[in-house]
Amino acid sequence: MSSIQIIEVGPRDGLQNEPDIVSTADKLAMIVAMIDAGVRRMEVASFVHPQRVPQMGDAEAVIAGLPDRPDVSYIGLTLNKRGVLRALATREGGRRGVDEIGCVIVATDTFGQKNQGQTVAEGIVEAREMIRFAKAEGLIAQVTISAAFGCPFEGDVPPQRVMDIAHAVLEAGPAEIALADTIGVGVPAQVTDLYGRLREFVPGNVNLRAHFHNTRGTGIANAWAAIQAGVTTLDASLGGLGGCPFAPKATGNIATEDLIYLAQQSGIAHGLDLAGFIAANRWMAGVLGRELPSLVARAVA
Repeated sequence: MSSIQIIEVGPRDGLQNEPDIVSTADKLAMIVAMIDAGVRRMEVASFVHPQRVPQMGDAEAVIAGLPDRPDVSYIGLTLNKRGVLRALATREGGRRGVDEIGCVIVATDTFGQKNQGQTVAEGIVEAREMIRFAKAEGLIAQVTISAAFGCPFEGDVPPQRVMDIAHAVLEAGPAEIALADTIGVGVPAQVTDLYGRLREFVPGNVNLRAHFHNTRGTGIANAWAAIQAGVTTLDASLGGLGGCPFAPKATGNIATEDLIYLAQQSGIAHGLDLAGFIAANRWMAGVLGRELPSLVARAVA
């Protein structure tokens, strides 16, 4: 593997579980700092009801303030068709808005109902409709299979179920399919197995992406396994921030700084500036009032 693309998910997944509301101005400053450090795809907000995820209550305000950078793709997370409509509304009146929507299908019924009020079957139907609708309206549409490596309520997730979900959603023509270890239970052997299975039937024009949390300290090892399995797009979050409001005890995403270090020390191009990310980490720690989890940032004096 000669290069990877790192998608920064800090403004959405990184912040959504923070107990204290981060101001719109600070979210935008965070986004600008990471663009300056080289990020070219970024998950900036989610279109969810603010009573469910209060931190995302200013999604439209954040998007309205985004730098109009043609070289940067902005992603908005959508859980249903209402979310897609909100994403499209950010583009009205000639505004830049979001460029991509990210749909989510949870791989278990229990977690799916808690996270977005959908069973697996209902999530597949909804995601296919969202993808078709978004594409018809000029948005790039991608999908994440959440809890693909394990569920906080049902435990192990059969690999064939993950493959069946991927098969079903492919009918709608997503640009990208991601597997997410939402609660950080996965290990490299699972990563190798699941992406090997996906490679058998996902066409080459559909990108594969990996999304890992570091709840049990296996996140970076899983990222390496994904890279070795040929995955070229990985999510990461500034400082290792993150967590899911509906997944008990789930901790943050793999830290962008740690993934940058892994890639560059392994001779893999990534396009990001580690020093810029460490500076953004220090600034964000001041905003949140605590040190962030990234081990690489902590190791740098």
